[in-house]
Amino acid sequence: MPRKIKKGYYVQGKFVAEGSELDLEYKAELKGTTAATRTDLKRESTELQTLGEALIGLRKGLMMPLNLPEQLIGALAEAKRITNFEGKRRQMQYIGKLMRKLQLAQPESLDAIRAALVEQHSGSAASALSLHQAEQWRNDLIAKDERFGDWVTAYPNTDTQQLRALIRQARKDAEAKPVIADVPSATPEASAAVATTTPPPAPRHGRAYKEIFQLVREQLTQETGDDETA
Repeated sequence: MPRKIKKGYYVQGKFVAEGSELDLEYKAELKGTTAATRTDLKRESTELQTLGEALIGLRKGLMMPLNLPEQLIGALAEAKRITNFEGKRRQMQYIGKLMRKLQLAQPESLDAIRAALVEQHSGSAASALSLHQAEQWRNDLIAKDERFGDWVTAYPNTDTQQLRALIRQARKDAEAKPVIADVPSATPEASAAVATTTPPPAPRHGRAYKEIFQLVREQLTQETGDDETA
């Protein structure tokens, strides 16, 4: 059976089928209209659905001031509960439709949503940086004597006596050798082989190691108000 020939035309050697997205774009250009093409509408729909998906992870403190419609808030809460892949997909499509309704009714809300998401992302990045800085300070204070003076200069309100004691204990814990149980059946040759092939044990980290991190973290986050712990 011969294949049905599509109606269309050629533009710069490329066939454009009638009714296709490219055809609609060309016709819109010829008419000089600013109306959105099918491609534009699809792109906008995808962007709104993506924005709706991002809303699912928005913190409650940032969500409340947005004053979103109850229907949308309920749909976002339901999306969190759904674990089935197909069910989740359908729910996200539904959220996309609600986002389009919101765009028509309250277009300014979309800018507020984007601003809230940026604020949350910036806060998360700052928190991650603070954690990294606390880890770096903890490691330096234990490994390098001169870093203690640097820390006290930067954070003079630190309980220096407590910090010194914690550093001393952390160093003792790191130097402590792990207890290796005797294996009666092992021959001297086998023991020597194990000794040469087994990598050296990692430094031991006791309670002082964690307490130094907590002390440093508290000092670093006093001004930012970030109370996350690790």
